[in-house]
Amino acid sequence: MKTSVENIGNNVVKLRIELEAEAFNESIKKAYLKNRNRFSIPGFRKGKAPQNLIERYYGESIFYEEAFNLACPEAYEQALKDNNIQPVDHPELDIEQIGKGKDLVFTAKVTVKPDVKLGEYKGFKIKKDKVKITDDDVKKELERIQEINARLISIEDRPVKDKDIVNIDFEGFVDGEPIEGGSAKGYSIVIGSGSFIPGFEEQLIGVEKGSTKEIKVTFPEDYGNESLKGKEAVFNVTVNEIKEKELPDINDEFAQDVSEFDTLEEYKADIRKKLEENAKNAADKKYEDEVIKKVVDNAEVDVPEVMVERQIDEMMRRLDLTLRYQGMDINSYMEVMKTDVQSLRNEHREMALKQVKTQLVLEKISQVEQVDASEEEIDAEIAKMAENYKQNAEDFKKHLKNDDIEYIKDTVITRKTIKIMTEGKNESEQ
Repeated sequence: MKTSVENIGNNVVKLRIELEAEAFNESIKKAYLKNRNRFSIPGFRKGKAPQNLIERYYGESIFYEEAFNLACPEAYEQALKDNNIQPVDHPELDIEQIGKGKDLVFTAKVTVKPDVKLGEYKGFKIKKDKVKITDDDVKKELERIQEINARLISIEDRPVKDKDIVNIDFEGFVDGEPIEGGSAKGYSIVIGSGSFIPGFEEQLIGVEKGSTKEIKVTFPEDYGNESLKGKEAVFNVTVNEIKEKELPDINDEFAQDVSEFDTLEEYKADIRKKLEENAKNAADKKYEDEVIKKVVDNAEVDVPEVMVERQIDEMMRRLDLTLRYQGMDINSYMEVMKTDVQSLRNEHREMALKQVKTQLVLEKISQVEQVDASEEEIDAEIAKMAENYKQNAEDFKKHLKNDDIEYIKDTVITRKTIKIMTEGKNESEQ
């Protein structure tokens, strides 16, 4: 097989591939064997007619299309390998010569990964945040855990007050007409949370359980529903139930209930340790992100549009999965957000471009630095993943496909590449 490559600009190359006649004849024969049952020739049972008779009866080119489809993929992949070409899109194929006893000649025009011109990518002097956890940080975390472990107590002997959790029925009207979607039964609201229309929650303070009150509010000018912006509304609200949080005392008993520690001091020490770990990880991540941004900004690369579009495809797919997990699909989301597919894709374009450029730059650095992932490193990563899924590492590995292993390998290489970039000088922020 012969191959020539022409660079036609804008990260597009044109391969001219010549497959020997003997090899293409074999593909024609395979096409005949695959499709002979489709043809009826007088004097022969269906599927039993010889190849030459079918070609004489239906025309010599009857098997060319199928033969090309059989021969092309392997020849194209070999041409890519021989010329070290990395395509980022499907090729545009064009047949120049085809026929029995002739070399198969075709061209494949395809967008390829762009060249990356690296700038400075290591040894940066970037300030890293200094990790410092105060007693107040520990106190706030304790209060957060205290809030999570609060009990809800039903209230019978007083009206609604601030911070109460109130269950209500309501029905809203504008100009005497019911608001579409403006009514509900058994709706829970936290007084003072600001989750409802401004002024609504405050007017519930002082209302007794079982009582109904007329509440007047004005929809804000930036309200999501265009028809309700700035409109005055009246809500008839019935209070069904009032509850308040009862916070547990923060003491040794509390520590025993919510942790594995016997004393509050031990628990506080553990909280401090975890807050320090989290803060250090956050500082490392921020530093890493700043280094990566600087490295990417220093690099020059002409990102093909097709790579951006494919990254947007992936982002849209992930968004759809997230929405489905939340009980909504992407079409419903677009309806609520009053947008369309193209507008949504455009919103993701800048981030997609940034992600693709970052990926290309990191790949280039890993090549320059000759970064690779050993079997031991890949196995260690697999073991870590298996632990997260609470599975045995060997059993977990058995269910991984080749693409999964390749993804894990790329993850290890990327991590090692970033380490090379971030091991340079950094200044701790004072």
